Amino acid sequence: MQAFLRELRTQRWDDHRYYHHSRINQSLHFVSALSFLVAYGVVFFDPAAAALIAWLVGMVTRQSGHFFFEPRGYDEVNQATHAYKEAIKVGYNLQRKVVLHAVWAGLPLVLWFEPGLFGLIEPAVGLAGWLHDVGLLWFWLGASALLFRVAQLWVQRSLLTALAWATKIITDPFHDALLYRGAPFALLRGERIDPYHASRPH
Repeated sequence: MQAFLRELRTQRWDDHRYYHHSRINQSLHFVSALSFLVAYGVVFFDPAAAALIAWLVGMVTRQSGHFFFEPRGYDEVNQATHAYKEAIKVGYNLQRKVVLHAVWAGLPLVLWFEPGLFGLIEPAVGLAGWLHDVGLLWFWLGASALLFRVAQLWVQRSLLTALAWATKIITDPFHDALLYRGAPFALLRGERIDPYHASRPH
């Protein structure tokens, strides 16, 4: 258990120090975390609606921060290039995220032109039915992406690393809501880069 908690702390710290320098990115992660917490509550009675909230609000804000606002130059504080950070990324690096989001964006189009998903589901009736089916597909996409990366990490690294990463991903909304709650206020003060991101917590 101690090894697991140590691995979880390391993954969280590496994720923060390498990928969350920008106060805009941190603020978007705060919004994302809140939306995921809402989705966590909704999933118990409407998984499709929960997936729509998670993907359209949670993932869009979260990944926009990474793609558009996070610095990609040489990281002086951590003495690391962007390429190095991408290569050692435990979870989904930007290249993997592009593939995942291409599938995410493509699924509604497939469902629009093939409502029955080639005979796998009952064709939806109306826009509301289509949105419901999109939500269900996105729900299973999220679950599949999580399980696929867990399996990869298990093979490539270790089961401990895989389980710690899965735990990190599932609990990130709680962790990020607390960690980045002050980011919007810092941004309003004109602070674009977190001056304390390199200070490792004890």
